[in-house]
This record gives sequence, C-alpha cells and structure tokens, in this order.
Amino acid sequence: MKPSQLPPLALALVALAAGSAGAQSTPSSAPPPPETSPAAIAQARADSARRPWTEADAQFMAHMIGHHAQAIVMARMAPTHGASPSILTLAARIINAQQDEIATMQRWLRDRRQPVPEAVPGMKMVMNGVEHVMLMPGMLTDEQMAELDRARGKEFDRLFLTYMIQHHQGATHMVSELFGTYGAGQDETVFKFASDVNVDQTTEIERMQRMLADLVFGGTSQ
Repeated sequence: MKPSQLPPLALALVALAAGSAGAQSTPSSAPPPPETSPAAIAQARADSARRPWTEADAQFMAHMIGHHAQAIVMARMAPTHGASPSILTLAARIINAQQDEIATMQRWLRDRRQPVPEAVPGMKMVMNGVEHVMLMPGMLTDEQMAELDRARGKEFDRLFLTYMIQHHQGATHMVSELFGTYGAGQDETVFKFASDVNVDQTTEIERMQRMLADLVFGGTSQ
C-alpha cells in the first residue's frame, strides 16, 4: 500500500515512530520558521496598533515554547517505551498540535522583533554568569523525566498520563496568569492562541484522567 493510501491514524503513527529516535535530543526536527518578511512586520505593527501587545504577552509566548517542547520530548518516548495504542494516538496528537503551535509562537515573536527561543524544554537564563534552565508551571523535573524514561509498558502509560496531566495543568495555569495580568491578552493572535490552549488542554486533561482511571481501576473509556 502506498503512503498516500494509508488511513490518517496510520499516517500519524508512522510519523510518530519516525521521529522517536530523537526523543532525548531536540523535540522537533521540522525546519525553523522562515525569516520575517517586511510585509509580516508591517502586518504585526498594524495588528499592534489596533490591540497593543504587552511584555506579558511576549513572555507568555516565549515561555510556552519551552513548555510545549518538553511535552513533545515526552510524547516521542511513546513508540520506544512500549506504550499502548491509545497512548500512541494521544502522543501523536500532542506532537502534531504542539509543533504547529511552537511555529506560531516563534513567528509571532519574530514578527515583533522579540527574542525567539529555540524549541527546547524550559527557558535558559543566566544568573551570576551561570546558565540555568527555568521550568515553567507543570513542567517535569530532571528526576521525573528520568523516571518516565525508565518506565516501560503499562507503567510507562501510567506515568505518561500522570505527568502529562500535570504538564497540561501547568499550561492552563500560565493562560490564567496571562489573562489575569492587566492589559495582557488583547493582541488578537495571543488571545486566540491562549484561548485555544486553555480549551484544548482542558479537554485533554479530562480525557487523560478517564484514561488513567481505566488503566488503574479497569474500564473501557480509552
């Protein structure tokens, strides 16, 4: 059967398996977004004239790049760690959605001439001449990532769901903080993106909680 004849789910799993080899390196093998064009910069300025963006907006977009990047690293473990079919499907969905969202965030920052972080977990900061990685809300510590990486089969599924729920809850907390900051979240792209993150990840949290309950107590909702 030719690749073009495969059903959508099979295509997603093939793409997921192909990217799994880099699970512990960079979360995305896709090329970086193209350089900003003068037209894109002009459009960004026009958008900002209608609904000015704030420093809180820029920080939210920059921090969420590192947040999403860790979720992709976690999801790319699934094919090599004996994950169940339902977890493989969930992981493929997370990778596809969050890679696209990272590109959106990087483009938004670039169009506004703001620093554009690489798609790597966390946010690099230099304090007293020493580089540190700052973890955003919900992100896994090095110890938790190592625990997930050691797990296989059903134990991997359990930890993946537990930690991805934690991770998603952190993202919705970041959205809540953004909208709770005076003047923030008025930019059209930021508002739509943050709102979509809140809705999508809240929905996925509920789905993962049901999957986790089925895994631990038995059930059929997966």
